[in-house]
Amino acid sequence: MQTQLADFIRDTPEGREAEAILRKCVHCGFCTATCPTYQLLGDELDGPRGRIYLIKQVLEGQPATARTRLHLDRCLTCRACETTCPSGVEYGRLADIGRLVVERQVPRQGVDRLGREALRQLVPNTGLFGLALGLGRRARPLLPRLLADKVSAADPAGEWPAARHPRRMIVLAGCVQPSLRPAINAAAARVLDRLGVSLVEQAGAGCCGAVKFHLHDQEGARMEARRNIDAWWPGVAAGRVEAIVMTASGCGTQVKDYGHLLQHDPAYAEKAVRIAALCRDLSEVVAAEGDALETLIAGSAAVERRRIAFHAPCSLQHGQKIRGVVEKLLEAAGFELAPVRDAHLCCGSAGTYSLLQPTLAGRLRADKLDALVDSGGATVVSANIGCIEHLAAGGRFPVKHWIELIDEYFTALRQKI
Repeated sequence: MQTQLADFIRDTPEGREAEAILRKCVHCGFCTATCPTYQLLGDELDGPRGRIYLIKQVLEGQPATARTRLHLDRCLTCRACETTCPSGVEYGRLADIGRLVVERQVPRQGVDRLGREALRQLVPNTGLFGLALGLGRRARPLLPRLLADKVSAADPAGEWPAARHPRRMIVLAGCVQPSLRPAINAAAARVLDRLGVSLVEQAGAGCCGAVKFHLHDQEGARMEARRNIDAWWPGVAAGRVEAIVMTASGCGTQVKDYGHLLQHDPAYAEKAVRIAALCRDLSEVVAAEGDALETLIAGSAAVERRRIAFHAPCSLQHGQKIRGVVEKLLEAAGFELAPVRDAHLCCGSAGTYSLLQPTLAGRLRADKLDALVDSGGATVVSANIGCIEHLAAGGRFPVKHWIELIDEYFTALRQKI
């Protein structure tokens, strides 16, 4: 795709990156076949190819409009188009650049502006979010349906093993997961403890930065990345940290991108690259412990086999390009994996998307729930807090993190033995 970028962006780092991405696009349209919003709306401008044209026009100097912003707002940034694209177009990064330019040209007003600012301030703040969630749980019957659906009860975390192994890994607590699902990280800690690894949360680390980044506060996201790096760096520099583990695949996608996010920051660029290299999705960590895992699951016949359905988050399968790993772990533990129709399609969660685009998110969730029900899985699991909460809010069945099933399996196996 030929480009003639406007003066305001041509010689900037963002302009050079955008131009390189645009030039890879060959207009083939393969991306439209796997774009959730194009499937729903049938509008070329609500598919990746159309949005690429919109971004190209704006970067070439054509003024953005509210309509331009609407089509970009409707994008989930699920990155299914990147998985499909034969030319390797990094659509997600182009969308980040284009959205920020459009945001500056067409500032938000009124309720839209206030709502997004509230999300930027509330969601990444663990303490504030936890307080608001606690109040919301008490007042749930009085809340509007959209908010009430997001206020779920939390299972108790259970025991977190003491750090007793020479091998140590850090796990990101995250911003909303400690309040919404404290059992996830605790289950991960118990499973890894059985595999000879101590998992610890590092004081001072917080939100990965994805919420602010995708709400167009990219500098705020960089500040959160720097804070996390500062919290993790002493252990990393001293060689005491083997990996930085993500139990939410959305966070993993963001942290693995720290090297790109801070590439122009002379004080953090090298540290960010090293942190990104140490970042591992939990499934990668557990799968890497093959020998220890095989020993633990040797008695799988002693545990009742269950049929389950796995929803692969977009941030896992498209963002991190991790496919089939969780499924193999669950099968190794004796679970029967049910095939899920259109497994590549987004469930509609997409960070804050389900709050900002509730109609589209609701339609995508309904389609995903239908596919999961049709699979015949008695239990549904996923790998990202946003997907878990969004699907569970559909009210058709409980949804858990896959590591909770592995933890339950090991507990049942130990009781059988």
